[in-house]
Amino acid sequence: MSAIRETQTKAQAHAPAKVLASASVSVKEGEGFAARAMDLISGVRFGVVLLVLLAGACMVGMLVMQVNVDGFDKYYAALTPSQRLLYGTLGFFDIYHSWYFNAMLLVLSLNIILSSIDNLPNAWTYISRKKLDASAHWLTGQEQHAAFTLEADDAVAVAARVGEAARGVGLKVQTSERDGAAFVFAERGAWNRLGAYAVHVGLLVIFVGGFMTSRFGHTGQMFLRPGETSGEMTEQVFLDMNTPSQVTLELPFKVECTDIQQKLLERNGDITPMNTLDWMTRIRIDDPERGTTEALVQMNRPYDYRGYRFFQSSFTPEGKAREIRLVVTPEAGGAAEELTIRRDSAARLADGTSVEFSDFFSDFAMNGGKPGTQSPDYNNPAAVLKVFKGDGKAERAYAFQEGGGDSAPVAGRAVAGYKFRLADFERVGDAHILSVQKDPGATVVYAGFILLTLTLAAVFLFAHQRVWARIEPRGGGEFEVLIGGNTNRNKLGFEDRFGKLVKAVEAEG
Repeated sequence: MSAIRETQTKAQAHAPAKVLASASVSVKEGEGFAARAMDLISGVRFGVVLLVLLAGACMVGMLVMQVNVDGFDKYYAALTPSQRLLYGTLGFFDIYHSWYFNAMLLVLSLNIILSSIDNLPNAWTYISRKKLDASAHWLTGQEQHAAFTLEADDAVAVAARVGEAARGVGLKVQTSERDGAAFVFAERGAWNRLGAYAVHVGLLVIFVGGFMTSRFGHTGQMFLRPGETSGEMTEQVFLDMNTPSQVTLELPFKVECTDIQQKLLERNGDITPMNTLDWMTRIRIDDPERGTTEALVQMNRPYDYRGYRFFQSSFTPEGKAREIRLVVTPEAGGAAEELTIRRDSAARLADGTSVEFSDFFSDFAMNGGKPGTQSPDYNNPAAVLKVFKGDGKAERAYAFQEGGGDSAPVAGRAVAGYKFRLADFERVGDAHILSVQKDPGATVVYAGFILLTLTLAAVFLFAHQRVWARIEPRGGGEFEVLIGGNTNRNKLGFEDRFGKLVKAVEAEG
């Protein structure tokens, strides 16, 4: 031993008992604090408190419009400055991404894990170390118990009789002997003792999915007009507690809008949501990895692609036409022709003249020599056309309804030898706005809810039922049978099964 180590040993040996005792108390106090902290975190009450707080946070998320919800700008503008400051400071506008919401999820997950670790060994003993015998005093203390005398050659015959009756009511049987007495142990649903831990697994799966969505998920919008292509979405976030901001996120593919359609209650009514049955957006996805995919997005039928989900979110209410029907009359006289043309498409007349549907204005007006609209309503609808003769040169023409466009100098003018009249048209908005949601945790959350539903049903619809029969000889070929049992739930169902068991034992033989 070195001189230094020897000195330290001697110092400890001669240290006052009071000092050593104080050090021991300090260590125990430290251990006690850690143990109390672990007991608190793993406690059921603590978990319930966290669940209540999470439920309260979710209520806030429902009562306060979130930043990524359509219409947030108007909602935010209607708030008072003090409300904006308070809600923004507390993170209420994006509560599901707030640090304290994620912290509560994390601590609650830890609570569930620690609680499971703490209580699982006790529950596992019901399966790994079954109680095969029981004292007479303990059996008579059970809610369900019965005692009677049977005549038999030996205790084995009585045990077989009890076991057969137990099997008849759906119980699994094990027999044993101890201290001169024979025992029959019968049970069903022992796995039910572990049901709570399966519920815990379901909750943890849901929390993991929620965290994945919170950490890696995005919800943005994509503005689509027929013929236009977009490869990004805009997401509204709260980078500053006082100001919502727009951020642009690139998509791993391009989305081209090929057509938009609006099904109306009244075909010739307005295009407001009150008069709309459905919005439909046809898109073509150009993906470098998967090629080209055609898709349709409807109001109640979102479309899923590579972890992204496309919803109908909103539309531009400026009156446009998806399809027009024209009556084309030769300027020099002759039979009129009818043409039906889709937006940004063309059709040909009998002489080969090509007519292209270029644009549409719901309330036509000339402003500074350029066509425009005075309102989004269909007060003076007009279609703008491009007419191509055989030389390939384009001329602009305008088609109004019968009696329409009287104040417009371009109304009724012949172009390329033809006059054009707007006979009919299909009403639609100028553009659709799709909500694009990337939710990597959605599948995990769905799986968690399915697991949670199944495990809750299994836990509450089934029970662990146990019955013990103690068989003791009384002489003269008689044996006293004492039967008792218990269940962890569904006491009425167990009472009925126990009654059938006792009757079967007494009646047999």
